[in-house]
Amino acid sequence: MSAMAKSLRPCALAALLLLLSLKPTSTSKHHHGVESLHFALYQHETINKTGYIIVNGVAGASISQTTTRFGTLFVFQDPMTVTPNRTSKVVGMAEGTSVTSSLDGLTSISTAKISLHLKHHKGSISIVGGTHNVKPADHPVVGGTGDFLLVQGYVTSSPVDLSGLTVVYKIEFHLYWPPYAKQLHLP
Repeated sequence: MSAMAKSLRPCALAALLLLLSLKPTSTSKHHHGVESLHFALYQHETINKTGYIIVNGVAGASISQTTTRFGTLFVFQDPMTVTPNRTSKVVGMAEGTSVTSSLDGLTSISTAKISLHLKHHKGSISIVGGTHNVKPADHPVVGGTGDFLLVQGYVTSSPVDLSGLTVVYKIEFHLYWPPYAKQLHLP
C-alpha cells in the first residue's frame, strides 16, 4: 500500500463517521426524544388578489375554481390564519408557484415557502410536491429557516371551501427536528 493511500485512510474513516452521525432519524424513532411540532393553519387564496395565472395552459379542462388548463403557471402569496375564517388572526404567509401537470386540470406540481410567526417559533418552511385541487395532498418539507432550520417532515393540504373567489385550504404541519439539531441549540 502506498504512503498516500495510508495517509488518506484516517481521513476517509473520519468522513464516513461524520456522514453516519448526520443521518436523519427514521420515522420509528420520532417518539425517542425527537422534538416535534404538529399544528394546522388555513390558507386563503383569492383569485386575482393573492393568486394569479401567469401563463394560461394549452389543453385539457376549462378554467374553474378547481381546475386550470394543462401547463398553467400560477403564482400565489396567500395569508395563513388560525381558523378557516378569513378575518381570524394571520400568523403566516404562503408564497409560491404551481404548474398544472394533469390534463384533467386537477393536479399540479407546487413549490412554496411558508413564513410563520407563531408564539414560540418564527421562520420559514419550504415545501415541494404534487397538489390535488379537490383531495388532500402531502408535501415533503425540503428546508427551513429561523426556528425551522434543519426541520424535516411534511405538510398536508386539504380543501375546506372551494366556492367563491376565495378558496380555503387546511394546512396541517407535521414537523420533526433531528437529534443533531438539538446539539446545535435549535428549537
